[in-house]
Amino acid sequence: MPYRLAAAAISATLCTVVLATGATAHDRSALPAALDAFVRRAMTEVEAVPGVAVAVVDGEGVVHTAGYGQADVERPSPVTPDTPFYIASSTKSLTALAIAAMASRGELDLDAPLAQWVPDSAIPADIAGRVTLTDLLSHRSGVDNAAIAYRVAFTGDWTPDMLWALTRETRALDDVPHGTFKYGNAGYNLATVLIAHRFGRDWSSLVRDEVLTPLGMAHTTEAIDEARASGRGGAPGHLGLEPGNTRPSYLQKTDATMHSAGGLISTANDMARWLEAQIGDGVVDGRRVFPEGLIASTHVSRVDQETTFGPYVRTGYGLGWQVGRYGDDELLHHFGNFAGSRAHVSFMTGRHLGVAVLINEDAVAGELADVVADYVYDWFAGVPDLEAVYDARVAELVATRDARRRGLARGVSARAQRPRTLTLPDAAYAGTYESAALGTLHIRAVPGGLEAAIGVQHALAENFTHPESLRVELTPLRGEVIVFGLDAGGRPDSLTYQGEVFRRQ
Repeated sequence: MPYRLAAAAISATLCTVVLATGATAHDRSALPAALDAFVRRAMTEVEAVPGVAVAVVDGEGVVHTAGYGQADVERPSPVTPDTPFYIASSTKSLTALAIAAMASRGELDLDAPLAQWVPDSAIPADIAGRVTLTDLLSHRSGVDNAAIAYRVAFTGDWTPDMLWALTRETRALDDVPHGTFKYGNAGYNLATVLIAHRFGRDWSSLVRDEVLTPLGMAHTTEAIDEARASGRGGAPGHLGLEPGNTRPSYLQKTDATMHSAGGLISTANDMARWLEAQIGDGVVDGRRVFPEGLIASTHVSRVDQETTFGPYVRTGYGLGWQVGRYGDDELLHHFGNFAGSRAHVSFMTGRHLGVAVLINEDAVAGELADVVADYVYDWFAGVPDLEAVYDARVAELVATRDARRRGLARGVSARAQRPRTLTLPDAAYAGTYESAALGTLHIRAVPGGLEAAIGVQHALAENFTHPESLRVELTPLRGEVIVFGLDAGGRPDSLTYQGEVFRRQ
C-alpha cells in the first residue's frame, strides 16, 4: 500500500478507536443534544435564572451556540444565540487586546512608565514614574483610583475632562506593593483615560476599531441605551430573591456606566468568534484576523497569584485573562457579574476548547454559568457518569440558592427591627452633598423615609447601627453606610460615604 494511503488508513483507525474508547470525548456532533437537555433540566431545577446563552468552540470551529429561556420576564422574548447579555468584567480581555494591538504597531510601549508618554497627567510623580500599562492591565500596579472607577461604573457622573482631572486621585495602596496582584477595575479605567487623552481614542471606539470590527462581532457594543431603545437591548439583569418571583434588577446599565473594565453587551454567536480567535491565535473562519502571536501574548501571565474561585485554580493574570486550571487542564478565563448579570468566558489552551455562558440572574444562582461551562469541558473529557455528577452539582446549586434566599430574607427582617439612630426629623437631613472625588449625593425625604441618589443610582435608605447613620443598597445586595456629621448647632453639614466626606451645599 502506498505510504500516504497507509498513513490515512492508520489515522482513520486511530480516530475510530479514540471515539469508541472515549465514548463522546471527541464526538463533537453529539454535544448539542446533550447540552440542550442538560441546560433545560438545570434551569428547571434552579428556577431563579430566566435565560441562558451558550457558545462552544473547538479547534475545528463552532460546535454549538444556543439560547434558552427568556431574556426579560417583564417583556417575554426567547433567548437566542443573538440575544445580547451584559458581560461585565469579561470586557477586560477585549480592552487589553485592543491596547496590545496598538503596542504591536509601536504606537505605545506597554512597559514604559506612564510619565514617559503622558507627562501632563495629574498622577503623582512617584507613581507615574514607575507604573506601566502592563502593570495596570495585569492588576500589579499597586495603585487605585476609586474616584474614576466609581464614577464610570456606578454613578455615570463624568465627562472626559473630569476623568482627566481625576487622575490626581490615583493613590498607592498601603497593603499592596507595586508588582503584587490585586484585582480591580481602576487599572483598566486609568489606562484608557490616559490613552484617550494622549491619542484621542476613547475606550469604546478603541475596542470597536481594534477588536470588534475586525472579528465581525457585529452584535457586541457599549451602546446599551441605543440597543435598548431599538428593541435589541437583550437580557437585562434579574434578581431571583423569592421563589417564583425573579424580577429585573432595579439597577441596570446605561451608556454612562459602560466602561473599559466592564462595558460591553454581547451574544453567544459573537462570543463564539471571540473564543475562536483565542484558540486559533487570531485565525477565525480560516482567515488571519490578528497578527500571529498578538493574541497569544495576552495569555502570558504577568503576575503570580494562588487563589481558587469555585472549582478553578488561579495561578496568574495576563493581559485581560485569569491564568489557571480546571482539574489538570490549563484554563484561561475571565468572568463578570453586576446587578443581576453573569458571564463565564473561558478556554483550554491544551485542548483547543472554549466555552462562553451568559445568564441574566446573579443574586442567588449565578454559578449556573460555571456549572454549564464545566459540563461542556467534562463532556468532552469523557467524565464517567456525567449526568449523575451534574445532577448532583445542580442539586448543590439549588441548596445554595435556598440558603441565600433564607439569608437575604433574614437580613431584611433583622434590619427592619433596627432602631432609628438619626436624632432629627427626616427633612433636616435632606439636601445636596458634594465630594470633589465622587460627585453629588442627594438625600431626599420621601414617603417611607429617606432616599439616597447619586448619578443613575438611587435607593430607599434603612436604619443602621452607628449614631446618625443610614444603610443603602445603591447597588443591589451591596449594603453601604452613610454617616452624617453635625455642625456646632446640631444640624447636618456633611456626610461620609465610601470613605469620602461630602459637604452639604
